[in-house]
Amino acid sequence: MIRRVALLAALSLSLVACHDQAAGGGAGARAQIKAVGSSTVYPFTTIVAEQFLANTPDAKPPVIESTGTGAGMKLFCAGIGAAHPDIEDASRRMKRAEYQGCARNGAGELIEIQIGIDGIAFAESRRGAKMALTPADLYRAIAATPGGRPNSARTWRDVNPALPDTPIRVYGPPSTSGTRDALAELILARGCEAVDPRAASLRENDPAAFAVLCQRIREDGAYIDAGENDNLIVQKLSANPDAIGVFGYSYLEENAGTVVGVPIAGVAPSYATIADGSYPGARPLYIYVKKAHLSAVPGLRSFLAQYARLWGAGGPLVRRGLIASPAAVQARSAAIIRTLTPLDPRELK
Repeated sequence: MIRRVALLAALSLSLVACHDQAAGGGAGARAQIKAVGSSTVYPFTTIVAEQFLANTPDAKPPVIESTGTGAGMKLFCAGIGAAHPDIEDASRRMKRAEYQGCARNGAGELIEIQIGIDGIAFAESRRGAKMALTPADLYRAIAATPGGRPNSARTWRDVNPALPDTPIRVYGPPSTSGTRDALAELILARGCEAVDPRAASLRENDPAAFAVLCQRIREDGAYIDAGENDNLIVQKLSANPDAIGVFGYSYLEENAGTVVGVPIAGVAPSYATIADGSYPGARPLYIYVKKAHLSAVPGLRSFLAQYARLWGAGGPLVRRGLIASPAAVQARSAAIIRTLTPLDPRELK
């Protein structure tokens, strides 16, 4: 589900007072900031937008859309100019192929800013079975072809005799989501390598075969695509105490009265375990910005500066569930905002 927030009533979508930087791509002009992308980063960018408006009362209200990281990348990379977003919220790093798509459409000068850290949280109802899982358990439960064979596991006990004899029901993000990508890379791939001796060699020598064996998720109903609405997953867990949900840590923290985190490899998701990297699902969060839009869209530079003022420990983004980056990472990100240092695409995979 795509959510759109207009941060003032009677939002005008007319695109005015901004020089079109598209060099032929995009039409008209726009005086308000537009961001698309990750449902995990969405609440943080929304808070920044609210603070930006409070500090810039003459500004047009930014429009923030939760489309998922992958779908947002397609919108973001479609071109430059008023018809295209200024910011991509991302719950994983941009892929090299995505950057190449941006470059082909004239949006090759990008700024990459790490805004903080998050964790892929596995959660269950407070009335649930108090599950404790490992990456290997999750791989055997929701991978499409664990061990190279179609997944026939129907209950958690089929996966691991120590687990409850309850049906495997995992509510999680769709294939367009950066959280889904991170689930595949951080959890399923790790679980696959723990149980299948072929996995390490395949990762190195045949990435496509590795993805099929280790990272493809089953589609027979055990894993349920809940769209880009993480709050819907929380509702599903409340209705089904036997189910497991997958979403960003901030949603776990926000709904702590309803759901509880599931430990992975003996480590529960928390601010401390994600910050120190001991939780297996820890991951950086990013925003990407088109450099060409910085001189065209009023307030865009100030918006980025506002982000840097809010992402520190004890700030409003952390109170909303963001894990603050280490001090050195915060300093580097703030320097990128000050100097507008472009992303080096050679760093991407």
